[in-house]
Amino acid sequence: MKYDFDTVIDRSGSGDLMHEALLPRWGRKDLLPMWVADMDFAVCPDIIDAMRRRLDHPILGYTVEPEDYFPAIHDWVLSHQQWDIKREWLCFVPGIVKGIGIVTNLFVKPDEKVIVMPPVYHPFFLTPRANDREVVWNPLKETEPGHYEMDFDNLAQVCDDKCRLLVLCNPHNPAGICWSKETLQRLADFCYDHHLLVISDEIHCDMAIFGHRHVPFASVSDKAAQISITFQAPTKTFNIAGVIASHALVPNPEIRKKFYGWLKANELDEAHVFAPIATIAAFRKGEEWRRQMLAYVEDNIRFVEDFCKEHIPGVHPVRPEASFLVWLDCRELHLDHEVLLDLFIDKAHLALNDGEMFGPGGAGHMRLNVGEPRSIIRKGLEQLAEAVKSLR
Repeated sequence: MKYDFDTVIDRSGSGDLMHEALLPRWGRKDLLPMWVADMDFAVCPDIIDAMRRRLDHPILGYTVEPEDYFPAIHDWVLSHQQWDIKREWLCFVPGIVKGIGIVTNLFVKPDEKVIVMPPVYHPFFLTPRANDREVVWNPLKETEPGHYEMDFDNLAQVCDDKCRLLVLCNPHNPAGICWSKETLQRLADFCYDHHLLVISDEIHCDMAIFGHRHVPFASVSDKAAQISITFQAPTKTFNIAGVIASHALVPNPEIRKKFYGWLKANELDEAHVFAPIATIAAFRKGEEWRRQMLAYVEDNIRFVEDFCKEHIPGVHPVRPEASFLVWLDCRELHLDHEVLLDLFIDKAHLALNDGEMFGPGGAGHMRLNVGEPRSIIRKGLEQLAEAVKSLR
């Protein structure tokens, strides 16, 4: 089946965050939204059909976990990530950011610290701070424009005996990095030796592109397995973020007992009726849709690269190795933060995530969502090109 990613879908009336949040967040509704990380593509029909079939039954009562829930996840992870997960490792979680908050409260005392690697997805540091935990910066090292590496020398300097948790973005958001096995092994060795628990947020794990592949953190060594909580979900890949269908994978029985015991005690380990249905449908029937979607996203990224090279040479897209988010390096425009925001918002009439929200190293950047029909991307870039021209 050939899926359609070109049709522009009117999302009005659906309550979608991408459009409905424009007025409260930007104070205006006339912006082209290319910010929040969900896609403007119709969901794979098999997922919609599976949920619709459940709605054909007139009773929506308490439900049990479907028999194929774990096997569907297991088979997908094994075939796509070469990781043979065990049944006891798995537990539903009511959202990955919520999971980060729960782990922070369970495993990090109020006087202890959480390490994050900016520029990075902002809830990684906002959530611990909101829970009154100190955040320690271990910024990524930019070895050349658009190329980032972990800074292990700095990590050794900032990690003290109060650091208890490191939150890893794997693949990385916003720079789109698929961390290598060697890098993850080195990180695992350090964290094991320094008694750090690692949360590996792998929500973009099934969106590796341009020949790259995702390596689960817990799979790289026994040390990594023993110190980690992995969060995954079909929601980013299959554009079903509103369904809330996340799960955790914890090989270490002691960590598992503490974390899953708390989830069970508070009945947060029980999925709502549609989460397992959507997960099974995605992992059993969504592969061809995923392949075609990723190919379309790759072409969108090439389009952005070519357009910027020809029409906006001061803006350099960093090619992601995973996901539909493009990190735009705007530093050659030589604009301070407020003027850069004015360029995108007031002159180009675009709503993107500005780089400073991702922490140190984000200044001079903007994050562009290319999970859109190409006509929308063309329109947005044309508006940006005109706005940049007006600067001259």
